[in-house]
Amino acid sequence: MVQYPVRAGRREWIGLAVLALPTLLVTMDLSVLFLAVPKLTEDLRPTSSELLWITDIYGFLIAASLITMGSLGDRIGRRRLLLIGGGAFAGASAIAAFSVSAGMLIGARALLGIAAATLAPSALALIRNMFTDSEQRQFAIGTWLSCFAAGAAIGPVVGGALLERFWWGSVFLMNVPVMALLLLLGPALLPESRDPDPGRIDLTSVGLSLTSLLVVTYGITRISERGGGSAAILTIVAGLIVGLAFVRRQLSLTYPLVDMRLFKAATFTVALAALLVSVFVISGTDLFVAQYLQLVHDVSPFVAGLWLLPGVIGLIIGSMVAPYTTRKLRAGAVVAAGLALATTGLVVLALLESGSSLIVLVTGTTLLGLGIGPVGTLGTDIVVAAAPVERAGAASALSETATELGGALGIAILGGIGTAAYRDQLGAAAPAGLSSTTAHAAQDSLGGAVHVAGRLSAQLGGALRHAARLAFTHGLNVAALVGAAIAVVMAVLVAFQLRDARSDAPT
Repeated sequence: MVQYPVRAGRREWIGLAVLALPTLLVTMDLSVLFLAVPKLTEDLRPTSSELLWITDIYGFLIAASLITMGSLGDRIGRRRLLLIGGGAFAGASAIAAFSVSAGMLIGARALLGIAAATLAPSALALIRNMFTDSEQRQFAIGTWLSCFAAGAAIGPVVGGALLERFWWGSVFLMNVPVMALLLLLGPALLPESRDPDPGRIDLTSVGLSLTSLLVVTYGITRISERGGGSAAILTIVAGLIVGLAFVRRQLSLTYPLVDMRLFKAATFTVALAALLVSVFVISGTDLFVAQYLQLVHDVSPFVAGLWLLPGVIGLIIGSMVAPYTTRKLRAGAVVAAGLALATTGLVVLALLESGSSLIVLVTGTTLLGLGIGPVGTLGTDIVVAAAPVERAGAASALSETATELGGALGIAILGGIGTAAYRDQLGAAAPAGLSSTTAHAAQDSLGGAVHVAGRLSAQLGGALRHAARLAFTHGLNVAALVGAAIAVVMAVLVAFQLRDARSDAPT
């Protein structure tokens, strides 16, 4: 006798609304930081390396911890882990808000990353268990993913309004009341779920996974900051060797952290890669776009947040519409088309000049958002639906690891490439008469250039600001072009490897 999935009722949909709370904050915490960079740079005076780590360490620690946290949620209960993580996130937000040095802020952002790693896989695994009907699950996942985009939309507007009136740390304090609401409503509205026979957590696997991801990403960041070198290459090789040891160990365990059998399916693997690439390109360019608006076009943080809204709205629309397009088109075709549209948006951003109309920027970011939205919704559905219910937390963690690692690598690699292009351009075009100390500070970041220009004579300061803005726009162009090249390659791979993939994966 065929047993049909039970359709979700009112409690499940209200529970989905509760799960949206931490989802909103995870992306808000990144988007508001992009807007806070100019004020933060002026106050804490971070070096370009420290600035990259302030923005990057959050995503790196999420990516490095997700697999472990997903497996932990399978064992101790996903709701319990979600609530523990919510409390820790609120505490780390308070520390970040009152940081007095770049090092302290980096440490607080690291704690935020570890806490955030408990939120996403727990939420997605709860959705997987709350919505067993495939059509409802697709809609629920699309709604949940659109909350990531909504967080990115709310973040710039709310954060921009706060930055107009308060110090940069205020953008972190808004996390505290939202997490308090989660802790209040979660126990009453969210059902607990766990693996009934999880086995014990293999601590060796935990150590190997954390070490591999952190060492590899550190090596990549070192290359993007300082250029290639034997030390950085050896670091990456060492991380890959540790990663290989992790994979071999998973194949030998009865209860592995990661079920490596999932990777035997090409659709599963390519869907994960598409998720990583989609977040890679959008995160890497958003870092530049927020600074371009404030430091090249001289708009306030709040107005910059408004200019960023069309791109985020495009991301929400793309996420929500994607499930309906698969009624007539295969999911793989929709994902490939989304990546192609995102590539077009990146090419538009690569054409920006320092004096370009902001309509050009809005066109590029909107096309980028519309293209990335379907990749997130359909790619996540393919990944999550491929796993058995009892391993939902670990499968969700893989999906989230791909997206968070993509975001961190996008900021590190595209951010590093754009920063290198900025330095080279400004080094060649900087006005004569600058001291070596002033020139070095100007080349460290656009915020640094604007700051030191204010201490120079009107003529020399104006010339430095003009040269720095041209150089920064050039860096944005280069980063966008590299992102476009990566996105178009991924689109071709998806078109071939996911051509038979459908959205109605079995539950």
